[in-house]
This record gives sequence, structure tokens and C-alpha cells, in this order.
Amino acid sequence: MTAFLEVEDLRVAFPTEDGLVQAVDGVSFTLELGKTLAIVGESGSGKSVTSQAIMGLINRRIAKISGVVRLDGKDLISASSAEVRALRGSKMNMIFQDPLSSLHPFYTIGRQLVEAIRVHQDVSKSVARKQSVEALDRVGIPNAAQRFHEFPHQLSGGMRQRVMIAMALINRPRMLIADEPTTALDVTVQAQILELLRDLQAETHTAIVLITHDLGVVAQTADDVAVMYGGRIVERGSVADIYYHPRMPYTWGLLGSLPRLDQARDERLDPIPGQPPSLIHPPSGCVFRPRCAFRSLVPGDRCVRERPELVAVSPTQAVRCHLDAATRERLSAERTGAAGGYGSEESQ
Repeated sequence: MTAFLEVEDLRVAFPTEDGLVQAVDGVSFTLELGKTLAIVGESGSGKSVTSQAIMGLINRRIAKISGVVRLDGKDLISASSAEVRALRGSKMNMIFQDPLSSLHPFYTIGRQLVEAIRVHQDVSKSVARKQSVEALDRVGIPNAAQRFHEFPHQLSGGMRQRVMIAMALINRPRMLIADEPTTALDVTVQAQILELLRDLQAETHTAIVLITHDLGVVAQTADDVAVMYGGRIVERGSVADIYYHPRMPYTWGLLGSLPRLDQARDERLDPIPGQPPSLIHPPSGCVFRPRCAFRSLVPGDRCVRERPELVAVSPTQAVRCHLDAATRERLSAERTGAAGGYGSEESQ
């Protein structure tokens, strides 16, 4: 199947007084319609900047952007701002992390939904109002006709997030970017929002890019995973690849910090030591080297001198690491343990 979204060698840098912040450094991936790609990593790894660059939300007067982002064959990086605005909301849209700051506090929910419809569709206010109430009902908001007249502050966090999903999908875009859509929600509401996204995707065949740091969310939702660190993708593969056969030390660290059902309750989690790198002065060679417990297994100081390439290790998986294949396989088997992985079969 032809990819609906193609990202090739995307780079985003912000000039500052202290130097150039290389927020995204050579990111490439593809996404088909009906599929979900999760981009995971710690804060500051470049996940959100990648999504904002795809959506055309970064001011090109203050940032340097290069590479190729093709949406249904059209390159968004070389397109004009007007062309990208026309696509945003119709062919692509985004759910932001904080709905309270994304929704206008002085306008009712209904007014904002009607405006989102009429920007992209030549319909009357009454038709747009009817579509808005239907959209609120479709995302599970009770008494949708009444909620239509309410303001954002009158809704709970979960309800506001549902409004954001309704607004993002109201013009039936082919691709949706969800940037940490469940971070501020309790686990019950989080599960409801994820189930809603899955149901809507099954109904509309939308391509979804899910930006998150929560690997539990990934296991429930995604088809494929891109692990980012220091502005780069350091491992990419299917959900089964990442949970059952992770081959990069950073991915091992992320998974090792998750609680597991086969662990004793008093067993301590294994956090990654150190801090994420400076994006102004990143370490030479492998960007993960200062925090990697396995760098001594690579001969000749390659981790210091050479930046590893993202190399395919199977038809579905690629890894950025200098460890040789045999060592990676041995360490991966040790890290995933006898339980056979970090996820459960039901989550696949």
C-alpha cells in the first residue's frame, strides 16, 4: 500500500543566543491510511517539534526547516503557508496536549466547531450547527445539543479532550496527529479516549501519528513505533518488534522503567541514568553514549567518534547502534527476560 504520509530527512533547528538548537535531526518515516504510528521518547527528544513541522505550525522566519514531508503526494515543506493552511483541517489535523489552552475560553464549544466547519466547507450556519452536534454525539459527549452552548471551562478535562477530537475530525481529515492526547487525564478517561480514537479510526480509516512518552498507551493503540532520542530516531519497528525484540539500549531503558506483571511488587524499576542531551551541544558520535551502560562493549571508541546510522536489522525493524548484531541479540534476550517481552499478547 502507498504511504499517505512520507517524511524524509526532516530537520528543524532554532537559532538562539547560545547556539543552534537542532530539535529534529534527520527524521524519516512513512504512514499508511488506517494505521497508527507512535513516536515515543522522553521530553525534549523532538517528538512534538516533528509533529508541528508536519502540520506547518513552526514559524519559518525563526526556524530552519529542511527535508521532505509529503502528504498524499504533496510536499508540505516547499508549499506556501496558504497551501498548508488549506490542508490543515481538511486533509490533516491535530489534537493538542492541553485542550483548555487550545480551545478559546470566550467562545462556546458550538461556535468554535461551527467556525471550524465553515472555514473548510461552504455550508450554512444551520447545517454547520447540525454537523457540530452530531460530531459531539459521535465522540460520546452526553446531551450534545446542550453542551453545544457551553464554554470550555464548564466541561471536565475528559470532555474537553473529546471536544478537541470532535473538532479535529469534523472535516474528516485523512491524517490525525495526536500530541500526548491523554497525559492530563486519569486512567479511566484515558482508556475511554484511546478506545474512542480506535473506533473512529476503524470508521474513517484515518492515519494517526500518536506522540507520547507512555509506552502503555503505545501497546494498546499503535501498529508501528518510532523511538526518538536527541532529535533522532534511534529505533523503528512494529509494536511486536519494540516490545518483544528491542535492539537499542535506549529502548531497553524505556521499557525497563515500566512496571511488569511478572515482577515482584517490591522489585525496583530500572530508570535510565543521567539526563537527555543538550540539543545545542550534543555529544559526539552516538547521542545516547553518555547514558549507555553498554558502550564499553563497542571496540575502538566508535561510540565517541562515529554517529551510528539507522540500519535495517529485519524487514520491519531498524536500529541506530554500534553494537554488533550478535551482542544486540544476546542483550535483547536478557533484557526482555523469560517472560518473552514487555507487553502482553492481548495488547498486540
